[in-house]
Amino acid sequence: MTPPETQAETWEILKGIIDAGDPMQLSSYLDTLSSGETARAISRLDSDSQNKLLVLLNPEDAADLIEELPDEQAKDLIEDLEDEHAAAIVEELPSDQQADLLGALEEENAEAILQEMDPEEATEARHLLSYGPETAGGLMITEYLVYPEWRTCGEVLEDLQRNSDVYKTYDVLYAYIIDNRNKLRGVVKLRDLILSPREMRLDGLMILDPVHVRVNASLDDLEEVFDRYDFFGIPVVDHRDRLVGLVRRSSVNEALENKAGRAFLMASGILGGEELRSLDMNKSLIRRLSILIVKIGLNLISASIISSFSDTISALVAITPFLTIISDLGGSAGNQSVAVSIRELSLGIIKPLDYMLVLWHELKAGIRVGAFLGIVLGAVALLWKGSWMLASVVALAQFLSTLSAFAIGGLIPLLMKRFKVDPAVASSAILTTITDCLGFFFLLGTATLLLNYFKIA
Repeated sequence: MTPPETQAETWEILKGIIDAGDPMQLSSYLDTLSSGETARAISRLDSDSQNKLLVLLNPEDAADLIEELPDEQAKDLIEDLEDEHAAAIVEELPSDQQADLLGALEEENAEAILQEMDPEEATEARHLLSYGPETAGGLMITEYLVYPEWRTCGEVLEDLQRNSDVYKTYDVLYAYIIDNRNKLRGVVKLRDLILSPREMRLDGLMILDPVHVRVNASLDDLEEVFDRYDFFGIPVVDHRDRLVGLVRRSSVNEALENKAGRAFLMASGILGGEELRSLDMNKSLIRRLSILIVKIGLNLISASIISSFSDTISALVAITPFLTIISDLGGSAGNQSVAVSIRELSLGIIKPLDYMLVLWHELKAGIRVGAFLGIVLGAVALLWKGSWMLASVVALAQFLSTLSAFAIGGLIPLLMKRFKVDPAVASSAILTTITDCLGFFFLLGTATLLLNYFKIA
């Protein structure tokens, strides 16, 4: 066996096959790799090899490859191709994947690809792109079995046999039944269809009024429905109850995972909520620096506040440990308010203009929580240093810091939403630095005012 240190890496083997220009060997080798191995190998290739990779594969195999890759990686591969070749690959993707991929591209690039696609396919893709990406319309597929209610079981079975080449790519478990106005009427299990008399009409076999969702149902609504029902997929209807698509459990789960991933990246200060190390370096730097530059300014304010109170810190060394405690508690309190506001915005409970309602509620909560934390921290200061004056300053500073953190934390998401910036960016990247500034100011400012009265053992 070849020693591990001399074994060729997966990406090196892949590059060798690409350089050799052998499409059959390339397709066979990719079939041996898992999705993770494929994504890792492609990320190590240079841009020319990545481009040749998709060109060597036939459109169907290239589409299968694109489906396995993370959205950002797939987008980068497609946008570097000639429009005609990209269109041929996109046409082979399921309808929901088409919408996801085209929606991730720059509008100009997406339109150029749509122009090269089959007109009927392009029209359908544009229709799906008109829906929000985290709605039933944005997640649904249009490849499913649908028949009018007056058809017989025999006619349906004949259609399945006649169009088997098309239907073999469908996730076929049910057939959806419509009336003459395309309104959803029922659903038929394929098992029941096969075992029933051929002359039986579908309206005598179908399950009436199946569970369905509206085309504008949110991701949270879809999660709730799939938690309640153990279905593979749920039909999607428009405002007139016409059947327009099918949303699958797997699509909803994937969308929820992507949303959680984006929220985590945004909370970590990655603007846009999408990044892979294989992406364009300039885009990556812009996303990272956007928040870090803002934080430089905010941290300079914090530093200037501490510097301006250097005499107080020198005279009252005992106050120093409480700087960290008060700023940390203020940041945590503010992030709680941010989380509540983001949640209520997503549910539609509040709107960006409801700032007075949010402010009033957070001030009431901040007074109670701030008073409790102030008393607790003041008691710690008293027991530790034996100074009532120090305890009073610490307690008052903690109260003011918590109160302001609640108010600011509740309002920042509304402000960002109003300016069409994702509120999740505020959760830690900006808010914590603001609360640090305020915590330092309240503690050191109060101590400076009362400096002459301190008697600390």
